[in-house]
Amino acid sequence: MSSAEIWQWSAVETARAIREGRLSSAEVVTAHTRRLHAANPAINAVVVDLTDQALKAAKAADEAQARGDDLGLLHGVPITLKINIDVEGQANSNGVAGLADNIAAGDSPVTANFRKAGAVLLGLTNTPEFSLRGFTDNPLHGLTLNPWDAAITCGGSSGGAAASVASGIGAIAHGNDIGGSLRCPAAFNGVSTIKPTQGRVPAFNPSAPVERPLMAQLMSTQGPLAREVADVRLGLEAMSRRDPRDTWWVPAPLRGPMAPAPIKVAIANIPSDLETDPEVMALLAQAAGYLTDAGYAVCEVETPDISATWQVWCNLIATEIEVLQAAQMRDLGSPDFVQALDGLIRMATILDGEGYMRAIAQRSRLLRDWLTFLEDWPLILAPVSVRRTPGVNADLGGDAALRQFFWNDTRFVSAISVLGLPVAVTPVGLLEGHPVGAQIIGTRFREDLCLDAAAAIEARVGVMAHGLWAR
Repeated sequence: MSSAEIWQWSAVETARAIREGRLSSAEVVTAHTRRLHAANPAINAVVVDLTDQALKAAKAADEAQARGDDLGLLHGVPITLKINIDVEGQANSNGVAGLADNIAAGDSPVTANFRKAGAVLLGLTNTPEFSLRGFTDNPLHGLTLNPWDAAITCGGSSGGAAASVASGIGAIAHGNDIGGSLRCPAAFNGVSTIKPTQGRVPAFNPSAPVERPLMAQLMSTQGPLAREVADVRLGLEAMSRRDPRDTWWVPAPLRGPMAPAPIKVAIANIPSDLETDPEVMALLAQAAGYLTDAGYAVCEVETPDISATWQVWCNLIATEIEVLQAAQMRDLGSPDFVQALDGLIRMATILDGEGYMRAIAQRSRLLRDWLTFLEDWPLILAPVSVRRTPGVNADLGGDAALRQFFWNDTRFVSAISVLGLPVAVTPVGLLEGHPVGAQIIGTRFREDLCLDAAAAIEARVGVMAHGLWAR
């Protein structure tokens, strides 16, 4: 991409060019701020513009390089952060009008790690209220649109992150995921991501008045989104640095031992009750063929019970929300948000104390089943959605529409959240001009294997954003 405009370069190429002195950070950040101001008005992905601070940070980065200072992995590279993590001096509103003045007194670990890596923060990206819907809209900052087509959703809750990086705003975007909030936006906007193993990337918000519930801590992960798989890998490395404020962080290597060849990939069997789109499933089958061509041993296999796993996710997350968080959410949330929240809770069984403990025990049994399966089949290829990308705010069509999205379309997404396993998502093709993505699920702390397989698919599909920019 060296002949392309600077904002179109990959993060890997950009970091290398700055390090080698072929570009200054000021040149790079200036190009990205111009792209931000050109592309963002049409999609409303970046809702806090930090151009002035970014240009100052770029100047400081160039001065540090001129002094011969040690340079981080992302020295001078522009990024965005999602508006639900703490950035010192900025409001962590989490998309909620009533939290618009929740000014962070310090940086979250993700923010701190990106700064240590030398990244330059361009702005903060949009999220739905409380980062809880799969569609990015809120009364505080408004609706974020999908750059491929304003009629389809950009997803949520990292919809602003995915839409921005697909549009060329920043080389890497940060997002997070408790039920698909990295993976659905990546798939719907034609970019790649990794939902890391729980404990891989440290997380904590100094502005939070109380600790998150137990299962929210075990299910929520922070991760990078980018146009190219290599950039996702680079972003993950930058984000994964230790921070003592996260009590779950694990010092695991980013690359594990060589897996026996050929690496076996299970194509997840689709439950018979799912309503699927044949053309979406055909693209998934085509991706399986790409993996076969790349030397993987791919076979359709009966995976552990995805439906039971999804229901445990739904029951646990809904119970924690209803017991500990729903009162504040209903007080501060918009009518649209409360409608979606109540619909989620109606899909679940709200558990009493004994039921909650039994569900956590059941999670351990399910996780053991999946880990045992992954010993024999190190990777699982699964859909993000078994149907096409839904329309804007499709979850507001009532309980049936909400259940269609979470239970039918994206069952393979939310279910894996409760297990804390790593999952890569990468585009597998277009249907009527709309991106379709696939998940590659791996065992704990083998993000490297997931990303290797994603890169093999990318080698055949290409970088989808290039096609977006050419339209």
